[in-house]
Amino acid sequence: MPTSLPSPCRVCGGGCGERLEDAWVCARCRWRLGDAPDADLPRPRIDVVYYLRYRDRVKIGTSATPRRRLAAIMHDELLAFEPGDRRVEHARHIEFGELREGGEWFTLTGLLLAHVDEVRERIGEPWAAYDRWLGDAYRRLSS
Repeated sequence: MPTSLPSPCRVCGGGCGERLEDAWVCARCRWRLGDAPDADLPRPRIDVVYYLRYRDRVKIGTSATPRRRLAAIMHDELLAFEPGDRRVEHARHIEFGELREGGEWFTLTGLLLAHVDEVRERIGEPWAAYDRWLGDAYRRLSS
C-alpha cells in the first residue's frame, strides 16, 4: 500500500512509495529511494507518441522531451502516451489519415477514440507511465 516517502524520488519527483525489505521504493517509477542516478551519464531518452485533445480534435505527435513539448502546445487534455518514435507517429498518421484535419491534428471520433481508449487502458495514466519508463531506463543504465 503506497504511503508518503520520507523525501521525493530523485528520478521522477514522486512522493508516494512503499517499504520493500530494507528500502523505500517510489510507487511511480520504482526507483529505490536514496539511490542517485549516475550524474556522469546522460538522462535516458524516452520517446513517446502523445495524444493531445483540444476541443474535438486530437494532435498525434512525438517527443523525447514531452514536458517541454506539451507546455508549448495549446491543449485541453493529455489523453495518452504510448512508447514510440517518429516511425510509430507516422504509422498512426497513416492509420487515422481519413480523420486528418491538417498537420498532425485529427478529428476525435470513432476508431481514433477507440485507439486512444485502448492505449490508455493498456498503458495507464500518461505521466505515471512515463515515470515508469524513465525509472526502467535508469535501472538499465545502472546494471
